[in-house]
Amino acid sequence: MAKTTGTALALILALSAPLLAQTTETAPATDGTATETAPAADGTAPAAPAENLAMGQEVGATDGPGSNYTAATFEAWEQKCVRTETGADPCQLYLLLKDKDGNSVAEFTMFNLPKGAEGPAVAGATFVAPLETLLTAGMSLQIDGAKGKIYPFTFCTQIGCVARIGFTAEEIATMKSGASGVITIVPFVAPNDKVELTLSLKGFTAGYEAVIAANDKADAAAKAAAPAEEKKSE
Repeated sequence: MAKTTGTALALILALSAPLLAQTTETAPATDGTATETAPAADGTAPAAPAENLAMGQEVGATDGPGSNYTAATFEAWEQKCVRTETGADPCQLYLLLKDKDGNSVAEFTMFNLPKGAEGPAVAGATFVAPLETLLTAGMSLQIDGAKGKIYPFTFCTQIGCVARIGFTAEEIATMKSGASGVITIVPFVAPNDKVELTLSLKGFTAGYEAVIAANDKADAAAKAAAPAEEKKSE
């Protein structure tokens, strides 16, 4: 199994949106009783150590570590990234899929896998379909009329059902040279019908290369920061 890198971990944390618990610890007095700090001679409160001061964050601020943002747009695709403390942010390629009437139906997100990862896949993707999708039918992906593949749905959340997809180097090359793809799903309430969603490949090549470059920088920054973090924990 491939090891989880800093890039993959940051993306997982951003997508799962965990709740962070905040705790405040107070060191107990050595004799088991509360201690008091003597007031200054002029009656003013003693100065607190600078490292114990919380400077606060602006209410509504959304630009801290762990927040998401769109770094660039490549035709139909968006390069979405997660802010990190190093400033070298991991990214993925995002496409909003719409039906023939222009209604937003599903989401398709791609990212490159770490170099040296085990298995034939060099890239991964997540496809999020509506909850009303017939899961047993899976989802199929076809590029430029070539023979397609069917992928199973893995799990569902409150926002939709997810299929996790792996792509080989050859399949990525096909997407780079292709014009468009078609994703097909089946509605739960109408199992004899099919919903076809166009996967535009305009801007895909430039967007995918930008994501690779960003993730390479993020991995390098994470590795460089690792020794410093280990020293802090010692």
